[in-house]
Amino acid sequence: MSLESVRAFFAEKAPDISVIESPISSATVALAAEAYGVEPGRIAKTLSLRIGERVILIVAAGTSRMDNKKVKAQFGGKPKMLGLEEVADITGHEVGGVCPFGLKSPLPVYCDVSLKAFDIVVPAAGSTHSAVRIAPERMAELTGAEWIDVCEHRS
Repeated sequence: MSLESVRAFFAEKAPDISVIESPISSATVALAAEAYGVEPGRIAKTLSLRIGERVILIVAAGTSRMDNKKVKAQFGGKPKMLGLEEVADITGHEVGGVCPFGLKSPLPVYCDVSLKAFDIVVPAAGSTHSAVRIAPERMAELTGAEWIDVCEHRS
């Protein structure tokens, strides 16, 4: 269902973008980079966080690492990663396939500036075997994301 909700999202909002599927798992940054033939930094990972009562999604470059101090300063609270079941219940996507597209219910989406280093990034598309190729600016536009700086970049 999750892959289908992502396909429906793109069919409605960006019919020029197609979901690509891989026979091998793309559940981690390293696996996704291998599956889609790109450097790990281009994998746009989606972090599902709870800050106080709020749940937010932060999309960041695959080689970046969330800086808890920056997140706390940005959002006024300590970030906590959602648990496995919580992620699926809230986003509608399984861990390893979480993305800002085709969500079960609307969530605030933020794109970390680490994504701006790339012309095209490869976020998951609702399953551990699917992704899309998209410009970071377009992803932010389609998901109504706000740009923030909450990660430290690693190469």
